Amino acid sequence: MGSKVSSKMAAPAARVIQAVRPHAPLIKFPNRHNIPKPNAAAPPQLSRSHVPLTPIPGTPDTLASINLLPARYRRRPMAVDEMEYIQRGGPE
Repeated sequence: MGSKVSSKMAAPAARVIQAVRPHAPLIKFPNRHNIPKPNAAAPPQLSRSHVPLTPIPGTPDTLASINLLPARYRRRPMAVDEMEYIQRGGPE
């Protein structure tokens, strides 16, 4: 009887072992071992010229476009008490 039990248990295990295939990676990362790492401890260069910020291209927000937003994307209205709390910097 012991041989029947073991053969019944061995058959599904053999199927599982046959179904396992070797791992084939889907993502390949570039070899970056030869690229020098930046030195984070170095002080920032102050001689860089100031670059002005450029606006993002596109249509600016208008009241009409904001009103067309669904309610879940709109800002919730603030109470006067909440605005005063924020303006004074928190609890007294």
